[in-house]
Amino acid sequence: MIKSILGSLSRERILTFIAAREQGYAREIITFWQCPEMPIKRELNNLEAAGVLFCKTYGKTIVYGINPRYFLKNELTALLLKMIESYPPEWKEKLLFNRRRNRAKGKSVKYLNDLRNNEKQ
Repeated sequence: MIKSILGSLSRERILTFIAAREQGYAREIITFWQCPEMPIKRELNNLEAAGVLFCKTYGKTIVYGINPRYFLKNELTALLLKMIESYPPEWKEKLLFNRRRNRAKGKSVKYLNDLRNNEKQ
């Protein structure tokens, strides 16, 4: 979509993922987009070196987010969220659905589907 503005498809994928979920790690981004590992890791390093992203280490996992001190943070985030709005509904829902922990033991998936359907109405 905005690959021509950001310079590469990998940058677009990384930044839209992080804008939608506020943070992400390399494997999560790679799995979501089902894309090669090396371009994503290379661009994560480039974006961090440029000051666009920051990273925190949790154990062995490096989690990235948009740098709150980046001077174009608000404009970049607004552009990315606007772009996400143009995605097909199933992609938008999948991208914006942010599960950070496992579902509670015994909690049915039907309950979650019913909850989502009630929110749409």
